[in-house]
Amino acid sequence: MEEFLFPACPAARKIGIFVSTMKQWIVIILCLMQVLLTRAQTLGGSTVFNFLRLSNTPQLTALGGENISNQSQDIGMAYHNPALLRESMHAQASFVFNSIYSGVNSYHVQGAYRAEKLKTNFAVGILYFDYGSLDQTDASGNVFGSFSPRDYVVQATMSRTYLNRWIYGASLKYIGSQYGAYNSSGLAADLGLSYLDTAIGLQASFVIKNIGTQLTTYTGSGKGELPFDLQLGVSKRLRNAPLQFSINVNRLHRFDVTYNDTVYNNENGIETSGKALSFDNIFRHLVFGVQGYITDKIELSVGYNYLRRKELNVGSTGNGVNGFSGGIGVLFKKIQIRYARAYYQANRSYHQFGINVRLNEFASFTKNTQN
Repeated sequence: MEEFLFPACPAARKIGIFVSTMKQWIVIILCLMQVLLTRAQTLGGSTVFNFLRLSNTPQLTALGGENISNQSQDIGMAYHNPALLRESMHAQASFVFNSIYSGVNSYHVQGAYRAEKLKTNFAVGILYFDYGSLDQTDASGNVFGSFSPRDYVVQATMSRTYLNRWIYGASLKYIGSQYGAYNSSGLAADLGLSYLDTAIGLQASFVIKNIGTQLTTYTGSGKGELPFDLQLGVSKRLRNAPLQFSINVNRLHRFDVTYNDTVYNNENGIETSGKALSFDNIFRHLVFGVQGYITDKIELSVGYNYLRRKELNVGSTGNGVNGFSGGIGVLFKKIQIRYARAYYQANRSYHQFGINVRLNEFASFTKNTQN
Protein backbone atom coordinates (compact mmCIF):
# COMPACT_ATOMS: atom_id res chain seq x y z
CA MET A 1 0.00 0.00 0.00
CA GLU A 2 2.84 2.40 0.90
CA GLU A 3 4.60 1.62 -2.42
CA PHE A 4 1.38 2.36 -4.30
CA LEU A 5 0.87 5.70 -2.59
CA PHE A 6 4.49 6.89 -2.82
CA PRO A 7 6.15 5.02 -5.72
CA ALA A 8 8.30 7.67 -7.37
CA CYS A 9 10.63 9.13 -4.80
CA PRO A 10 12.11 7.49 -1.67
CA ALA A 11 12.09 10.85 0.13
CA ALA A 12 8.45 11.41 -0.73
CA ARG A 13 7.67 7.88 0.43
CA LYS A 14 9.29 8.57 3.82
CA ILE A 15 7.38 11.82 4.16
CA GLY A 16 4.17 10.05 3.29
CA ILE A 17 4.77 7.33 5.86
CA PHE A 18 5.57 9.98 8.46
CA VAL A 19 2.37 11.93 7.72
CA SER A 20 0.34 8.73 7.91
CA THR A 21 1.91 7.83 11.26
CA MET A 22 1.35 11.31 12.66
CA LYS A 23 -2.31 11.14 11.64
CA GLN A 24 -2.63 7.90 13.60
CA TRP A 25 -1.04 9.55 16.66
CA ILE A 26 -3.36 12.55 16.36
CA VAL A 27 -6.43 10.32 16.16
CA ILE A 28 -5.30 8.38 19.25
CA ILE A 29 -4.61 11.58 21.20
CA LEU A 30 -7.96 13.12 20.23
CA CYS A 31 -9.81 9.96 21.26
CA LEU A 32 -8.04 9.96 24.62
CA MET A 33 -8.83 13.63 25.11
CA GLN A 34 -12.51 13.09 24.30
CA VAL A 35 -12.78 10.33 26.89
CA LEU A 36 -10.71 12.05 29.57
CA LEU A 37 -11.79 15.67 29.40
CA THR A 38 -15.20 14.82 30.82
CA ARG A 39 -13.35 13.77 34.00
CA ALA A 40 -10.65 16.44 33.95
CA GLN A 41 -12.63 19.55 34.82
CA THR A 42 -11.57 20.31 38.39
CA LEU A 43 -9.29 23.16 39.35
CA GLY A 44 -6.06 22.83 41.29
CA GLY A 45 -6.64 21.88 44.91
CA SER A 46 -9.81 19.92 44.09
CA THR A 47 -7.94 16.86 42.90
CA VAL A 48 -6.09 14.12 44.77
CA PHE A 49 -2.34 13.48 44.62
CA ASN A 50 -1.50 17.09 43.71
CA PHE A 51 2.14 16.41 44.62
CA LEU A 52 2.36 14.88 41.12
CA ARG A 53 2.63 18.45 39.80
CA LEU A 54 5.70 19.31 41.89
CA SER A 55 9.15 19.60 40.35
CA ASN A 56 11.47 16.64 40.87
CA THR A 57 14.78 18.02 39.62
CA PRO A 58 16.73 21.32 40.02
CA GLN A 59 16.80 22.15 36.31
CA LEU A 60 13.00 21.94 36.11
CA THR A 61 12.61 23.95 39.32
CA ALA A 62 14.93 26.67 38.00
CA LEU A 63 12.89 26.93 34.78
CA GLY A 64 9.67 27.75 36.64
CA GLY A 65 8.59 24.27 37.73
CA GLU A 66 7.05 23.29 34.40
CA ASN A 67 9.02 22.63 31.22
CA ILE A 68 8.49 19.68 28.86
CA SER A 69 10.52 20.80 25.84
CA ASN A 70 14.09 21.37 27.06
CA GLN A 71 16.01 18.36 25.70
CA SER A 72 19.15 18.37 27.81
CA GLN A 73 21.31 15.56 29.19
CA ASP A 74 19.44 15.67 32.51
CA ILE A 75 17.49 12.43 32.99
CA GLY A 76 15.38 14.17 35.65
CA MET A 77 13.60 16.19 32.95
CA ALA A 78 12.18 12.95 31.55
CA TYR A 79 10.17 12.42 34.72
CA HIS A 80 7.48 14.90 33.58
CA ASN A 81 7.81 14.11 29.87
CA PRO A 82 8.68 10.51 28.92
CA ALA A 83 9.62 11.67 25.41
CA LEU A 84 12.65 13.49 26.88
CA LEU A 85 14.23 10.13 27.76
CA ARG A 86 17.02 9.75 25.20
CA GLU A 87 19.52 7.12 24.09
CA SER A 88 22.42 9.24 25.38
CA MET A 89 21.06 8.90 28.94
CA HIS A 90 22.03 5.22 29.07
CA ALA A 91 23.45 4.24 32.49
CA GLN A 92 22.75 7.68 33.93
CA ALA A 93 21.45 7.94 37.50
CA SER A 94 19.95 11.00 39.19
CA PHE A 95 19.83 11.78 42.93
CA VAL A 96 17.90 14.85 44.12
CA PHE A 97 17.23 16.34 47.55
CA ASN A 98 14.64 19.09 48.00
CA SER A 99 14.36 21.06 51.27
CA ILE A 100 10.91 22.65 51.19
CA TYR A 101 9.47 24.23 54.39
CA SER A 102 8.99 23.33 58.08
CA GLY A 103 10.94 20.10 57.91
CA VAL A 104 9.24 18.88 54.74
CA ASN A 105 11.69 17.18 52.36
CA SER A 106 11.44 15.32 49.10
CA TYR A 107 13.82 12.85 47.44
CA HIS A 108 14.04 11.69 43.86
CA VAL A 109 16.07 8.80 42.46
CA GLN A 110 16.00 7.74 38.81
CA GLY A 111 18.08 5.57 36.49
CA ALA A 112 18.07 4.85 32.75
CA TYR A 113 19.02 1.95 30.50
CA ARG A 114 19.22 1.63 26.71
CA ALA A 115 18.13 -1.74 25.29
CA GLU A 116 19.90 -1.64 21.93
CA LYS A 117 18.27 -4.79 20.56
CA LEU A 118 14.83 -3.30 21.21
CA LYS A 119 15.88 0.19 20.12
CA THR A 120 14.15 1.39 23.28
CA ASN A 121 15.13 3.53 26.27
CA PHE A 122 13.94 2.58 29.75
CA ALA A 123 13.97 4.41 33.09
CA VAL A 124 12.76 3.71 36.60
CA GLY A 125 12.40 6.29 39.35
CA ILE A 126 10.81 7.10 42.68
CA LEU A 127 9.75 10.47 44.06
CA TYR A 128 9.24 10.47 47.84
CA PHE A 129 7.82 13.20 50.12
CA ASP A 130 8.58 13.15 53.86
CA TYR A 131 6.46 15.54 55.94
CA GLY A 132 8.17 14.75 59.22
CA SER A 133 6.36 13.83 62.43
CA LEU A 134 3.05 15.49 63.34
CA ASP A 135 0.94 15.43 66.49
CA GLN A 136 -2.12 13.23 66.35
CA THR A 137 -5.07 14.91 68.06
CA ASP A 138 -8.77 14.47 68.60
CA ALA A 139 -11.48 16.99 67.69
CA SER A 140 -10.79 18.95 70.90
CA GLY A 141 -7.09 19.26 70.20
CA ASN A 142 -5.91 16.72 72.77
CA VAL A 143 -2.64 15.07 71.69
CA PHE A 144 -2.62 11.28 71.93
CA GLY A 145 0.27 10.34 69.71
CA SER A 146 2.05 11.22 66.49
CA PHE A 147 2.11 10.10 62.88
CA SER A 148 4.38 10.55 59.87
CA PRO A 149 2.61 11.46 56.59
CA ARG A 150 4.17 10.14 53.38
CA ASP A 151 3.53 10.53 49.65
CA TYR A 152 5.40 8.70 46.91
CA VAL A 153 5.35 7.84 43.21
CA VAL A 154 7.07 4.87 41.58
CA GLN A 155 7.44 5.42 37.85
CA ALA A 156 8.55 3.29 34.88
CA THR A 157 9.27 5.04 31.57
CA MET A 158 10.02 3.98 28.02
CA SER A 159 10.77 5.94 24.85
CA ARG A 160 11.75 5.35 21.23
CA THR A 161 13.06 7.46 18.36
CA TYR A 162 11.15 7.90 15.12
CA LEU A 163 12.77 9.30 11.92
CA ASN A 164 15.69 10.81 13.89
CA ARG A 165 13.93 14.01 14.99
CA TRP A 166 10.92 12.55 16.80
CA ILE A 167 10.78 10.75 20.15
CA TYR A 168 7.65 9.26 21.66
CA GLY A 169 7.35 7.83 25.15
CA ALA A 170 5.07 6.70 27.94
CA SER A 171 5.28 6.45 31.73
CA LEU A 172 3.33 4.28 34.13
CA LYS A 173 3.05 5.51 37.73
CA TYR A 174 1.99 3.83 40.94
CA ILE A 175 0.98 6.45 43.51
CA GLY A 176 0.91 5.95 47.28
CA SER A 177 -0.23 8.27 50.06
CA GLN A 178 -0.18 7.56 53.82
CA TYR A 179 -1.57 9.98 56.40
CA GLY A 180 -1.78 8.03 59.63
CA ALA A 181 -4.94 5.92 59.53
CA TYR A 182 -5.87 7.30 56.11
CA ASN A 183 -4.20 5.69 53.12
CA SER A 184 -4.78 5.95 49.39
CA SER A 185 -3.26 4.63 46.18
CA GLY A 186 -3.60 5.34 42.48
CA LEU A 187 -2.44 4.41 39.02
CA ALA A 188 -1.62 6.93 36.28
CA ALA A 189 0.13 7.24 32.94
CA ASP A 190 1.82 9.99 30.91
CA LEU A 191 2.14 10.09 27.12
CA GLY A 192 4.70 12.34 25.44
CA LEU A 193 5.84 13.33 21.96
CA SER A 194 8.96 15.46 21.31
CA TYR A 195 10.60 17.01 18.26
CA LEU A 196 14.20 18.16 17.91
CA ASP A 197 15.86 20.03 15.05
CA THR A 198 19.49 20.63 16.00
CA ALA A 199 20.15 22.65 12.83
CA ILE A 200 17.96 25.52 14.02
CA GLY A 201 17.98 24.74 17.75
CA LEU A 202 14.23 24.08 17.91
CA GLN A 203 12.68 21.74 20.47
CA ALA A 204 8.95 21.10 20.94
CA SER A 205 6.88 18.67 23.00
CA PHE A 206 3.29 17.71 23.74
CA VAL A 207 2.39 15.74 26.87
CA ILE A 208 -0.78 14.20 28.30
CA LYS A 209 -0.23 13.94 32.05
CA ASN A 210 -1.82 11.83 34.76
CA ILE A 211 -4.29 9.69 32.85
CA GLY A 212 -5.56 7.39 35.56
CA THR A 213 -7.64 6.76 38.61
CA GLN A 214 -7.56 6.54 42.39
CA LEU A 215 -7.46 2.84 43.26
CA THR A 216 -8.19 3.11 46.98
CA THR A 217 -9.50 6.20 48.75
CA TYR A 218 -8.65 7.72 52.13
CA THR A 219 -12.13 7.14 53.54
CA GLY A 220 -13.17 4.11 51.51
CA SER A 221 -15.63 5.92 49.25
CA GLY A 222 -15.85 8.71 46.70
CA LYS A 223 -12.90 8.44 44.32
CA GLY A 224 -11.22 11.73 43.52
CA GLU A 225 -9.84 12.97 40.22
CA LEU A 226 -6.14 13.03 39.45
CA PRO A 227 -4.41 16.32 38.43
CA PHE A 228 -4.85 15.66 34.71
CA ASP A 229 -3.05 18.09 32.39
CA LEU A 230 -2.39 18.74 28.72
CA GLN A 231 0.84 20.62 28.05
CA LEU A 232 2.63 22.05 25.05
CA GLY A 233 6.20 23.34 25.23
CA VAL A 234 8.68 25.00 22.88
CA SER A 235 12.36 25.78 23.42
CA LYS A 236 14.60 27.70 21.01
CA ARG A 237 18.36 27.99 21.29
CA LEU A 238 19.85 31.01 19.57
CA ARG A 239 22.35 30.32 16.82
CA ASN A 240 24.70 33.23 17.52
CA ALA A 241 24.31 33.62 21.28
CA PRO A 242 24.69 31.21 24.23
CA LEU A 243 21.01 31.53 25.18
CA GLN A 244 17.92 29.35 25.06
CA PHE A 245 14.33 30.50 25.60
CA SER A 246 11.43 28.26 26.62
CA ILE A 247 7.71 28.67 26.97
CA ASN A 248 5.44 26.02 28.47
CA VAL A 249 1.66 26.10 28.03
CA ASN A 250 -0.20 24.09 30.66
CA ARG A 251 -3.85 23.15 31.36
CA LEU A 252 -4.83 23.26 27.71
CA HIS A 253 -8.02 21.35 28.54
CA ARG A 254 -9.41 24.26 30.59
CA PHE A 255 -9.13 27.87 29.51
CA ASP A 256 -10.38 29.59 32.68
CA VAL A 257 -8.04 28.42 35.47
CA THR A 258 -8.72 31.20 37.98
CA TYR A 259 -9.62 29.89 41.41
CA ASN A 260 -12.46 32.26 42.26
CA ASP A 261 -13.45 31.97 45.93
CA THR A 262 -16.01 34.80 46.06
CA VAL A 263 -16.38 34.74 49.88
CA TYR A 264 -12.62 35.01 50.45
CA ASN A 265 -12.25 37.66 47.74
CA ASN A 266 -15.00 39.82 49.24
CA GLU A 267 -13.60 39.52 52.76
CA ASN A 268 -10.09 40.51 51.62
CA GLY A 269 -11.02 43.13 49.04
CA ILE A 270 -9.65 41.14 46.10
CA GLU A 271 -11.12 42.17 42.75
CA THR A 272 -11.51 39.72 39.88
CA SER A 273 -12.35 40.63 36.33
CA GLY A 274 -14.77 37.74 35.85
CA LYS A 275 -13.63 37.48 32.24
CA ALA A 276 -12.24 34.19 31.00
CA LEU A 277 -10.73 35.89 27.92
CA SER A 278 -8.21 38.20 29.55
CA PHE A 279 -4.46 38.67 29.60
CA ASP A 280 -4.45 37.58 33.23
CA ASN A 281 -6.06 34.24 32.44
CA ILE A 282 -3.94 33.68 29.34
CA PHE A 283 -0.69 34.22 31.26
CA ARG A 284 -1.84 31.83 34.00
CA HIS A 285 -1.28 29.07 31.44
CA LEU A 286 2.29 30.14 30.63
CA VAL A 287 5.62 29.39 32.28
CA PHE A 288 8.74 31.08 30.91
CA GLY A 289 12.35 29.95 31.11
CA VAL A 290 15.74 31.24 29.98
CA GLN A 291 19.06 29.41 30.05
CA GLY A 292 22.49 30.89 29.56
CA TYR A 293 25.53 28.78 28.75
CA ILE A 294 28.52 30.54 30.29
CA THR A 295 30.85 27.80 29.07
CA ASP A 296 30.23 24.23 27.95
CA LYS A 297 30.37 23.29 31.64
CA ILE A 298 28.43 26.13 33.34
CA GLU A 299 24.69 26.60 32.82
CA LEU A 300 22.49 29.30 34.39
CA SER A 301 18.68 29.04 34.40
CA VAL A 302 15.91 31.50 35.27
CA GLY A 303 12.16 30.86 35.30
CA TYR A 304 8.92 32.76 35.82
CA ASN A 305 5.61 31.11 36.77
CA TYR A 306 2.80 33.67 36.53
CA LEU A 307 0.13 31.35 37.96
CA ARG A 308 2.23 30.72 41.06
CA ARG A 309 2.84 34.43 41.51
CA LYS A 310 -0.87 35.29 41.27
CA GLU A 311 -2.19 32.50 43.46
CA LEU A 312 0.35 32.98 46.24
CA ASN A 313 -0.20 36.72 46.52
CA VAL A 314 -2.53 37.79 49.35
CA GLY A 315 -4.70 40.82 48.68
CA SER A 316 -2.68 44.01 48.31
CA THR A 317 0.43 42.49 49.89
CA GLY A 318 3.56 43.02 47.81
CA ASN A 319 4.49 40.16 45.51
CA GLY A 320 8.23 40.59 45.87
CA VAL A 321 9.88 37.87 43.79
CA ASN A 322 7.09 35.31 44.14
CA GLY A 323 6.88 33.11 41.05
CA PHE A 324 10.52 33.57 40.09
CA SER A 325 13.13 30.83 40.24
CA GLY A 326 16.74 30.30 39.30
CA GLY A 327 19.51 27.77 39.30
CA ILE A 328 22.96 26.75 38.18
CA GLY A 329 24.40 23.59 36.68
CA VAL A 330 28.02 22.46 36.65
CA LEU A 331 28.31 19.85 33.94
CA PHE A 332 31.18 17.41 33.52
CA LYS A 333 31.43 14.24 31.44
CA LYS A 334 30.94 11.86 34.36
CA ILE A 335 28.85 14.00 36.69
CA GLN A 336 26.38 16.88 36.67
CA ILE A 337 25.82 19.00 39.79
CA ARG A 338 22.73 21.23 39.91
CA TYR A 339 21.18 23.65 42.38
CA ALA A 340 17.89 25.55 42.17
CA ARG A 341 15.97 28.03 44.27
CA ALA A 342 12.28 28.89 43.88
CA TYR A 343 10.42 31.75 45.59
CA TYR A 344 7.01 31.55 47.22
CA GLN A 345 4.77 33.64 49.49
CA ALA A 346 6.45 36.43 51.52
CA ASN A 347 9.58 35.87 49.43
CA ARG A 348 10.22 32.55 51.13
CA SER A 349 12.21 30.13 49.04
CA TYR A 350 13.18 26.50 49.01
CA HIS A 351 16.41 24.85 47.90
CA GLN A 352 16.91 21.85 45.67
CA PHE A 353 20.16 19.96 45.05
CA GLY A 354 20.79 17.25 42.48
CA ILE A 355 23.59 15.05 41.16
CA ASN A 356 23.51 13.12 37.90
CA VAL A 357 26.10 10.38 37.50
CA ARG A 358 27.07 8.35 34.43
CA LEU A 359 27.57 4.97 36.00
CA ASN A 360 29.22 3.43 32.94
CA GLU A 361 31.83 6.21 32.88
CA PHE A 362 32.68 5.62 36.54
CA ALA A 363 32.82 1.87 35.97
CA SER A 364 35.31 2.39 33.11
CA PHE A 365 37.35 4.77 35.23
CA THR A 366 37.48 2.29 38.15
CA LYS A 367 38.46 -0.56 35.84
CA ASN A 368 41.25 1.47 34.23
CA THR A 369 42.52 2.56 37.65
CA GLN A 370 42.68 -1.03 38.88
CA ASN A 371 44.55 -2.12 35.77
